[in-house]
Amino acid sequence: MRRLATALALTLFTAAPALAAGCGNTGQGFDAWKGEFAQEARAAGVGDRGIAALMAASYSSRTIGADRNQKGVKYSFERFVQIRLGSIDGFAATARKRIQANQAFYDSLERQFGVPAGIIVAIHGMETAYGKTMGTEPVVNSILTVAYDCRRPDLFRPHAIAALKMVDRGMLAPNQKGAFHGELGHTQFLPGNAMRYGVDANGDGRVDFYNMSDALASTANFLRQKGWKAGQPWGPGTHNFAVLNEWNAATVYQQAIAAVAERIHR
Repeated sequence: MRRLATALALTLFTAAPALAAGCGNTGQGFDAWKGEFAQEARAAGVGDRGIAALMAASYSSRTIGADRNQKGVKYSFERFVQIRLGSIDGFAATARKRIQANQAFYDSLERQFGVPAGIIVAIHGMETAYGKTMGTEPVVNSILTVAYDCRRPDLFRPHAIAALKMVDRGMLAPNQKGAFHGELGHTQFLPGNAMRYGVDANGDGRVDFYNMSDALASTANFLRQKGWKAGQPWGPGTHNFAVLNEWNAATVYQQAIAAVAERIHR
């Protein structure tokens, strides 16, 4: 149920050459493929640190297992809420407390990006339980595994290049853990999105998606860049509700974000 649909347009974040390295459906050829992919990575501007992370990466059977067993979101909205949130009111109450504890920060996000706190905190809570569950698989291993896999290499290879560039720039540690398709940080950005929409919110000179301030500002920036209109409603049928599709293509997910945010801002 991750945001893979929006990744289809992300070949434009880097001037990577046409795909040259092969692919494989088992881990047997992964080490040889890394040598081939290193040439593409170099040509796309990946430096020594990124190449070292590439060559040290391991094939992730856990990632392939998760990829092959995606069932999608087939639940009704009510069932999705019960499984994922418990209840709209309870989830919103917790989210509201988080906003109140850091009101000035969320107000600053809304001033800068036009996205209200309820939307940002709903996403944060639904993606990683406010940073408690950011993933168990090294991001570099995961993203390189799906970039190598024959199922969707054209989708994931630009993100693999981005992940290696993030290592070069100190935005990502080579062993940093994330989700099974390379999603990373507090709100689970794919690396290409992280490179394109990342914001240094705490002013320390780098964008760190494992820092809550940077991750939430980047989330607000993503939505703004995708067309979010400040001060406008976000319920089903509105322009802003359609923008939520850019974050996650599952309708029940969009409905849950909108419903939680509505409760928060009552």
